[in-house]
Order: sequence, then structure tokens, then C-alpha cells
Amino acid sequence: MSTQDTGKTGADALRTDIEKQQAQPIDPPITPIPIPIRLPNSGLYISQGLILNPSPLLQASEEEMTVEAQATPEQAVPVPVPGPAIPIPVPFRNNEELRLDVDGFYPQMKASGRIANFRLAPAHWIANVAQIAPNTYQGAIWYKEGNSALIPQTTVRVEVTRGLFGPTSARVTFSGGGPTRIRTFQYRSRYFHPVSLEFDVAQGVTATTTYQTHSHPTRPATLPNENLGITTVFRRTGFEAAVTGGQNSIPIAAAGANARWSDNEMHDAMQVHWSQFGNISQWALWTLFASLHEQGTGLGGIMFDDIGPNHRQGTSLFVDSFIKNPPNGDPAPAAWVNRMIFWTAVHEMGHAFNLAHSWQKHLGTPWIPLASEPNARSFMNYPFNVPGGVPAFFGDFEFRFSDQELLFMRHAPFRFVQQGNADWFDHHGFQEARISPEPKLSLRIEPPRASNKFEFLEPIVLTLRLRNTSGQPQLLDSHVLASGENLTVVIKKQGKPARELTAYAQRCWQESKSVLAPNQEIADTLFLSAGTNGWDIAEPGNYTVQVALHLEEEDVISEPLKLRVTPPQGRDAEVLAQDVISDEVGRVLAFDGTQCQPLQSANNHLRAVIAKMPDSKAATHARVAVAAPIAQDYKRTTPKDGRHTLEVAQADYGEARQLLSALNNSSAAETLSAIDYEYYCKRFASVLGETKAIKAGRAK
Repeated sequence: MSTQDTGKTGADALRTDIEKQQAQPIDPPITPIPIPIRLPNSGLYISQGLILNPSPLLQASEEEMTVEAQATPEQAVPVPVPGPAIPIPVPFRNNEELRLDVDGFYPQMKASGRIANFRLAPAHWIANVAQIAPNTYQGAIWYKEGNSALIPQTTVRVEVTRGLFGPTSARVTFSGGGPTRIRTFQYRSRYFHPVSLEFDVAQGVTATTTYQTHSHPTRPATLPNENLGITTVFRRTGFEAAVTGGQNSIPIAAAGANARWSDNEMHDAMQVHWSQFGNISQWALWTLFASLHEQGTGLGGIMFDDIGPNHRQGTSLFVDSFIKNPPNGDPAPAAWVNRMIFWTAVHEMGHAFNLAHSWQKHLGTPWIPLASEPNARSFMNYPFNVPGGVPAFFGDFEFRFSDQELLFMRHAPFRFVQQGNADWFDHHGFQEARISPEPKLSLRIEPPRASNKFEFLEPIVLTLRLRNTSGQPQLLDSHVLASGENLTVVIKKQGKPARELTAYAQRCWQESKSVLAPNQEIADTLFLSAGTNGWDIAEPGNYTVQVALHLEEEDVISEPLKLRVTPPQGRDAEVLAQDVISDEVGRVLAFDGTQCQPLQSANNHLRAVIAKMPDSKAATHARVAVAAPIAQDYKRTTPKDGRHTLEVAQADYGEARQLLSALNNSSAAETLSAIDYEYYCKRFASVLGETKAIKAGRAK
């Protein structure tokens, strides 16, 4: 676990004053201080202008576009890649940046940068540095990404020139492994990048965006006494966080007693209500404070991976969930609740910066090898996961991210961090499975029927079964199979590279344990066809699927399952595929329908499947997705008179009953899976009536 220095120095006091001076309206009011502020050396430096080509390479080869050094942050293993020389210098428009991280809040003693020139692929580098003289830092470059021919050097030296109130420029010398190169950078900002925050609330809900750090007695003795704001948390992380919109109340009175949000309603609201929503990557994040999710009080928050084609832009908090229930006898229950809501908000927003949970850093796609931190006192850990539980966590928690997380947020190539850019959980690194020599559990994946063949366009739903194979009871998380964050799902089509399934949503569940007796099993379903990567299984052919379940002490790996998607039967299927195999339709199928106006085309495509392929298994899935939003009153946000309002679309029981009539035939379970078939039968019982098939489904 990484912690902040505990001594309160004069520099610390000045840094606190800086934070106060730059506080946004969402933070508590600050009285300006009348003394000059000396800024730290850390921050963003820029070098721009027309220069002679610093690299002998005009075009990077495929090999040179890979990372040339994959050492740990504590090592320096540079691998220079020289390029062919050209006879004369060539002028280029230079655009470089330097991110210096040597003082201020939580200094990591790192320097990093990006080199971009006209017609050349950019390069990114990171170095460990130490102070070797006043305002001078030097160290080895240990990470390179992109066009490494632009940065063949192995060492960097940074000399900061300071003025009356702070740094003005930095002279940077790159040496070793190639020609020495010297560049002067102008100081731009003490922050590495701006980020816009927007907080909205459902009617009747209050947003918690600040926390009085001494309001609860369980805290570190060294924790400063302050009214800490969410924007301040992210400023101290290195981002110029500012509230640029939001603070709107989304009307919900028309929803009546059912004020719980479903995934598809939340997804629709995010697209419609966020003032900065757009199908682009941008440094902007939307957070909604709502009451409850339809899954009940056990779900405290959710980070939606994608809004349109872009990921990690929106989060939601459910303030009436488990996070509002202090333990019996707590000495400051109101402060306990406020602290939990504040922590949950920053936790979910951290996911939007592409941060994994503290115990899951070994998962995902490699960036640099990061060790998991199951005991870290970080916003990205669960307080109830550490030994000693919530009191032990908050007794040492300094309301910060860990050093590894700061390394990622401040110095990783920004496309991995920026909201709406790289996919969720991209570049976090699954290195190797931790398989116990004496496994206590087994994981099995099953198709919904005896045959492993699936029709073309048929959405694939698999069943996950976790069995206790030991002779002793096992204590497990109650949501161990329902939480996609515990699972790594790999799909490989014959003759093509493997792909990792990434679900559309990440959920934050209340801690809840269940005992799994010897030979007992638990089961859940997995929607396999599509995720934020697109459609992972669509084309006809042979596929292999394997699943890893990541537990606290070990990984449980399933046996590979071979599947086959058969060729299309008829011209209709070929024509429909052009519209059905799309991001919008995949999302609607995963969320069991929508009434969001931007996704109505997906509903139309599913209705076309029902009309033109009525006897297909794809039509069974389409009927459920189209019927679900009209089988009950549906909350949706709608733009009206320049504002967004929440209205209730009345259920259409007649059409829903007609669409769901397929559930009266228990053979629907052969494509929906027995578990989901039973769920739909229960969910839509009031629409369909108590038929024999439904009763049979409930008994399964």
C-alpha cells in the first residue's frame, strides 16, 4: 500500500492553498488568500515549432510501432531501434510534451512525454528520475510505446528554470543509445490534462460531492481536516477537474412507486440527458446520483462502458442502496453514510479513467505488468475486502489513489486514460493464471442445449456452473458469477486471433457471502455474442470459448468449449445480418430492450427478424428484447422545450403478450437457456398468465 507523506511541511501548506485557490463551485466556498503562490515543478510542459527532423526515419515499420521496453517501473531496459539515415535534414512541425512528476501531491518521481511530428507516428516514453541538483532531475527511460525511432535515447535529464512564482521552462536532454538531443519546453500547467465533470440527480436525490474528512472518528491520525470535494480529489491526481455543467434534477415523480432504474433505462438516460454527450472521445465524465437500481439495495454503483461507440464516459450512484446503512452502534452514522457515498462516487469515476479494481490489475490487455493490490487503501479497492473490513480500511485511508494508479493516470499514453477513447479495461495486463495445485472449485460452461451448433444470427447464451469439488464448505461472494469483473472470457474463431469479451456494464455490489457446500454448485448465464468489442461471435465457422474466474487467492479455469455457427439459411438471413450484426442491436439484446429514441433503429431491425424469420431462434431473442420495454410502464428521458424530462411510456400489454407467446413453448429455453427462460417466465407472468409452460419453467 502506498501512502502520502505524513509530515505537514511549508510546501504542503502552499500546495493546499493552491488547491483552495483553484477550487470549483462544486467544492466548498474558499476565501482567496492574499499572498503569492509558488507552484511546484511538476506539471505539463510544451515544445512546439518548426525544427529539423530529429529522427532519421520518415515512416515507422510495424516492428518499430511496438513497445521497445517492457520493464517494470523500477527497472530500465531500453531497446534502441536505429533507422536508416537520410542524406539531408528535413524540417518538421514539432509538437512535444513533457509531464514532470517530482513534487506536489503524491510525487511519483517520473518524467514522461509524447513526441509527435508531421507525417510521423508519435512516440511515448516514461523515465524514472531522481533529483541530482536543485530543480534538476535525471534517470533512465524504461518504457517506450509507438514510433520508438523518435526516441532512441536511453536517458533523460530535466533542468527546470523557475521564476518568481514557479517554473517557466524546462531544458530536456535526451542521451545514450542515439544522438544527444536537447529541447526546451515551456511550462503550461501544473495539471497534466483538463477534465470536465457533470453531476446530475434524479428527483428527490441529493448529490454527495464533498466529504468533511474529520466528521467520522475512524480515520488516519494524519488525515488533514478539510471539506474535500470530488474535483479536488482529481486535481490532486493531476487533472484540472472542473464542473462545467449538470446539477440538473431529472424529474421522476411520474414514475410512481417504481422509481428503480433498469440497465436499459439508465443507458437511455445517459445518452439523452448528458449535455456533453457525443460520439467522440473527450475529457468529460457524466455522473448521475439516483435512488435504486432494479436489482435492489445490493448494487451501489455502475460504470457504463459505452455510450454509443465510446466507452467509460458515464457512471451512476444509487444512494438508497447498501451504502446508506451504517453498522449498528456506529459513533457517527450520518458521516459514515456520507463517506460511503463519496467513496462510491470517486470509485466509479475512477473506472471512467480506465482504472481497474485494486485486486484486478493483473487482468485485461498488457500496458506494463502491474501487481494487484488487494490490501491497498485506495479509492479503487473495496473497503470491506481488506482484513478487518470497513473500519480497518478507513482507519488508514487517505482519500487518494495508489501509486500504481497514479502512474497509470498521469503517465500512460492518454488514449488509455481519456474517457471515450480506449475500451474499458484496455491495457491492464493478464499475465498468467494462478491455478491452485489442489483446486477446491471447478468451472464449467455449457450451451443452452445438447448440440453445440448455433443458427446464424442466433444470440449465444451460455451457462456458467461453479461446483465445490472439495470436501469442505467454501465461502464465496454471492455475486461471484454475476459480476463480469471477476471473469475473463476468451473467444477464438478458427484461423483468427483470440478476442476478449467485454461486457457492456460494470457493477459495484454490496459485500455478501454465501456458503457452497461440498458437491453443490451455483449457476448463472453469460451473454456471449456481443460486447463493447462488437460482435465476437457472428460469422459462420468454428469457435473456441474459455472462461477464467478470478478469486482472491486463485484463478479457476474452465475447459475449452467448442461451438459452431452454421451458414445462413436463405437470403433473408444474409440481408438481415447487415443490420442485426451491429453495436446498437447487440446492446439492445444485452440490456433486454430499449425505448431510447437513438436506438429505435435497433428495435426496427429486431422486428424485421421476427417478421421475416418467425420460426428462427434469433426471433425468440428478438421477441423478448422488443417486448420487455412495453410489457410494463417504462421510464424514459425526453428532450422538451430545451430541457430533458422524465416521462412514463404506458405498457402495451396486447402487443407484449403476442410477442412473448413464444415463452409458452418450453423449447424457448433451448436458445434462451433454462436459467434465463425461468427468469423471463417469472418477470412476464402477469402479462402471459399462469400457463402450464410458465409453471414448468418456474419449476426448472
